[in-house]
Amino acid sequence: MNDAVQDIRPSWDEYFMTLANQVATRTTCLRRGVGAVIVKDRRILATGYNGVPSGLAHCAETGCLRQQLGVPSGQRHEICRGLHAEQNAIIQAARFGTDIDGASIYVNTQPCVVCAKMIINAGIKEIVYQNPYPDELAMQLLKESGILMREFRPQD
Repeated sequence: MNDAVQDIRPSWDEYFMTLANQVATRTTCLRRGVGAVIVKDRRILATGYNGVPSGLAHCAETGCLRQQLGVPSGQRHEICRGLHAEQNAIIQAARFGTDIDGASIYVNTQPCVVCAKMIINAGIKEIVYQNPYPDELAMQLLKESGILMREFRPQD
């Protein structure tokens, strides 16, 4: 491969994180767009973005209860109509019978505690995230689980 092509070709991390950010553009969440891509052996197995379950009214139509109540980010997930990107990616893999054991997940926002627990039980071995998220319990559980955590930093 010539040097000019090599200079513009993204690394695998850049490629998969770019895709996670693109997947996030499908969000129906009014507060934050999150995208996730599950990868194994450099192959995309599943994707997910945050939003309401299939067939239900989007938050743009119903409003966001957490926003209306002034709930800070990272709190009261149970009153949200939507699922997180990581949850949707794991569900997509399960629904279509895709084995994600030993895979990596690229997500543009660090997983919350609920997603961390799902990632642990799904057998995902690595999380590459772009934006930090203030959830100390999630970080503690992920550290205890032995899952490799890497913060994505684009190459300059």
